[in-house]
Amino acid sequence: MVTKERKAELIQQFGGDPKNSGDTAVQIAILTERIADITEHLKRHPKDKHSRRGLILLVGKRRRLLRYLYRTDYQRYLDVCDRLGIRRPF
Repeated sequence: MVTKERKAELIQQFGGDPKNSGDTAVQIAILTERIADITEHLKRHPKDKHSRRGLILLVGKRRRLLRYLYRTDYQRYLDVCDRLGIRRPF
C-alpha cells in the first residue's frame, strides 16, 4: 500500500504542485508504486488469485494512461517512462 507520505512525495515530484494529484504523470507514478507493492505481495503469496486480478487491472489502467500521454505529450511520456524505469509499450 502506498503511504500518504509517499503519495505526497510522488505528487510533488511528478505534478509540481501538491494539489495536482489528477495529472496523468502523477497517476502513472502512483499506479507504478501500487503495481510494485502488489508484485512483491504475489511473490510471497503465489496462490492469491484476487490480488493477481487486481494487479492485471492496475497494469491495464497504467497502460491506458501511458497511451494517452504518448498521444498528447510525447516528450513528457519519454520523461515519465525514464524516471519510473518502465518499458515503453508504444
